[in-house]
Amino acid sequence: MSFQPAQRLRSKDLVGIDPLTPEEIQLILDTADQMRSIAERPIKKVPALRGMTVVNLFFEASTRTRFSFEVAEKRLSADSLSFASSTSAVTKGETLIDTALNLEAMQPDFIVIRHQSPGVPHQLAKILRSAVINAGDGAHEHPTQALLDALTIRCRRGTLEGQVVAIIGDLQHSRVLRSNVLLLARMGATVRVAGPPSLIPIGLEKLGCEVHHRIEDCIAGVDVVMMLRIQLERQGRMNFPSPREFYDFYALTPERLKLAKKDALVMHPGPMNRGVEIDSRVADGPQSVILEQVTNGVAVRMAVLYLLAGGSGEPTAH
Repeated sequence: MSFQPAQRLRSKDLVGIDPLTPEEIQLILDTADQMRSIAERPIKKVPALRGMTVVNLFFEASTRTRFSFEVAEKRLSADSLSFASSTSAVTKGETLIDTALNLEAMQPDFIVIRHQSPGVPHQLAKILRSAVINAGDGAHEHPTQALLDALTIRCRRGTLEGQVVAIIGDLQHSRVLRSNVLLLARMGATVRVAGPPSLIPIGLEKLGCEVHHRIEDCIAGVDVVMMLRIQLERQGRMNFPSPREFYDFYALTPERLKLAKKDALVMHPGPMNRGVEIDSRVADGPQSVILEQVTNGVAVRMAVLYLLAGGSGEPTAH
């Protein structure tokens, strides 16, 4: 599979993986590779977005995504504003649309949004002139997470094509799952998924993945094992008997990891439930690239901002 490099992204927004062509995905990853080097400079800053304003509109709690977007914005010299819904007019009954329109009246260039309802970034992208970036919408998508996961695999393996990736855990409520399956399958990887039957959405295989019910079958001989967090806050009630039973049947333990390739990568989008979906000996072990994912998250979000701003070529250093 060979892709010709694209010159720029076609859309003003990044609301999901599905609209991206393989060439655009490759462009983002290639640009992120360049952005990674900025973190190694004495002055970790370039003027690529000087004079531009980014509003971070987070309606859900976030550590890695929110802070990595803020770091990315600062490294590109953008002016960055973070919106806290708990101290805004939303608490007085203002609608999300009115909030977004009022923010846009202040003429920001980008709005980065995380919201508990699926489809919110897509809705805003249709009515706002500002570039909209989806930082996670409910259990629907998380495109920049999939891109940073892909960058991490590519940095370690050299390519996504031909890689066999197992994704295991709470498949029903994971926005990371959908974005990763779409991206990895589009770039030539084979994706296997596994989880308790009560946490496997109907028709999941239509996205382009193999569905398994036993973790042992799923991870046998794979190149990458990606564990997903059990999202009790989205379930209302537990869809399995207990965290202990989940650990016994589906957690990634040192013993189960031996079923994968000897040099298989261990990934997790965070936050981790240690002792539930992943054993600490694995999370902190030599095959883990979990902290590399966090590092690569900054580079990917820099690349997305840069490309949506119309950037081309390498950013100029101060």
